[in-house]
Amino acid sequence: MQGLKGKNVLVTGGSSGIGQAIAVRFAEYGANVAINYLGRPEEAKGTEDQVHACVEKVQQEGVRDALVQGDVSREDDVVKMVEQTVADLGGIDVLINNAGIQISRPSHELSSDDFEKVLAVNLRGAFLCAREAICRFLDAGTAGVVINVSSVHQLIPKPSYLGYSVSKGGMQNLTRTLALEYAGQGIRVNSIGPGATTTPINRSWVDDPEKKTMVESHIPMARPGTADEMGGVACFLASDDAAYITGQTIFVDGGLTLFADFREPWSSE
Repeated sequence: MQGLKGKNVLVTGGSSGIGQAIAVRFAEYGANVAINYLGRPEEAKGTEDQVHACVEKVQQEGVRDALVQGDVSREDDVVKMVEQTVADLGGIDVLINNAGIQISRPSHELSSDDFEKVLAVNLRGAFLCAREAICRFLDAGTAGVVINVSSVHQLIPKPSYLGYSVSKGGMQNLTRTLALEYAGQGIRVNSIGPGATTTPINRSWVDDPEKKTMVESHIPMARPGTADEMGGVACFLASDDAAYITGQTIFVDGGLTLFADFREPWSSE
């Protein structure tokens, strides 16, 4: 993809799932990648191994990678994480706001602490990371890209996951507002909205044939997506091929946001 070679990319929540796939995809296109992880460095080792494997394929690209620890909900951690990315890679050109959590609880039983915990990671964390990245873009006087990993649930309600749905709805306006505010400085801000995706966090239904069939029944393409498919769209939005796209959410969902239950007419014809 055009314009990715040599770019410096920070991926939050890059130690597994969609974040890991995004990090590896960027490395394959010749970008330098900083992989954020929450806890111990070992938790990100699988991603690091895969990035190094990609580096072997593209040695001529001079790809570098770094592991950067940090809790995106903590302001001090975010500042240090971006500083380390710049120090290790030599700058930052692309931010992928991927870190996210969800807590399942009927809304009338949801504690304010759990509600705020989800928003702190998913929405406040995305804001803090975007703010620090944008400050770097402005200080350097260069164009930059922010890509938020949202969800189909910024549109589709998700009962018993109120904090998650609210955080992703907020991410939609975070994306649109930042895109409008900084378009004149050459900074593009977009989102991808994954649908049902085969990742380790979804093993409860991926490995259960009955639950998997139930999930697939709501998807017009009748299958879940892969983390690599999400990574491909993220790379596209960061590339020069998407140079005229900003403020948008690309839903990567097999048609889930088309509402499969409406495939058959509801009229009396």
